[in-house]
Amino acid sequence: MADQNIEVTAYLKTFCGWSEGVRSIFRKYDIEFEEKDIIKNPAFRWEMEQKSGQSLSPCVIVNGTMLADVSGEEVEQWMTDNGILQKSEAEPDAPIDSSCTDEEHAAMEAEARLNMGTPNVRIIE
Repeated sequence: MADQNIEVTAYLKTFCGWSEGVRSIFRKYDIEFEEKDIIKNPAFRWEMEQKSGQSLSPCVIVNGTMLADVSGEEVEQWMTDNGILQKSEAEPDAPIDSSCTDEEHAAMEAEARLNMGTPNVRIIE
């Protein structure tokens, strides 16, 4: 499993295939991480953009190294290549290299409407 000295901050979307893939890797290896939801808190999106130099998510900081616009598959590969994890053959509990489904897009749109109080808002990625 995971080394106890791993510090992880993940900038993720509430409902997103890519974000869920990253979460799945952290569950697979039982890695504790700080999640910063860039949909629920726009300040986290701004923070992510300042730290990563770009606007795409997920972005993950592992022990001070920024992994920008990554999939769960890429996070796992980087962590094993850099000796942070030993590769596990266990299957993740969600796809780790998959875009958002139509249902996830609908959920993000509904969340945005609820948070903004504006029924005519449509989020386009």
